[in-house]
Amino acid sequence: MSERTISGVSDSVVTVRPRRIRLVCWVSAGALLLVFSLVATSLSGGTGNGYGTFQRGDQLAMIGLGVFGALGILLFTRPRVVADARGVRVRNVIGSHELPWEVVRGVRFDRGAPWASLELYDDDLLPMVALQAADKERAVEGVRALRRLHQAHLAALAGDSAAR
Repeated sequence: MSERTISGVSDSVVTVRPRRIRLVCWVSAGALLLVFSLVATSLSGGTGNGYGTFQRGDQLAMIGLGVFGALGILLFTRPRVVADARGVRVRNVIGSHELPWEVVRGVRFDRGAPWASLELYDDDLLPMVALQAADKERAVEGVRALRRLHQAHLAALAGDSAAR
């Protein structure tokens, strides 16, 4: 989570990324690539009782499969939540959403839930995979920061309507 200052006015920006799953994914992707590379180097000679033989292209294809598998695993490092006074941007494994605070009813992190979610006024729930229960206190701090931004927006709306 970070905070930045623009032209003398403190503009609070909350950025949250999962920590534990990113570490697991990078290690797993490296291990998968290593295993596929080792298998590729062992592909030589005949294919068994048949008439085929392993060629250089077979080895390269095996390494290519390892690269694609590693990239697939690294998709799980993509989740991120960035929020400021205007709204919240949620990027999950597949798909992204940019929402103004006006459509958000609340920030939920239910007991036993794997990740937090945004409760929207149209009764939808938008999961925020970046705020994972596995990250424990870091995820709780992220949810609290999002709730503070949401409450600040609601207070600003109440102040605007009271001024009218």
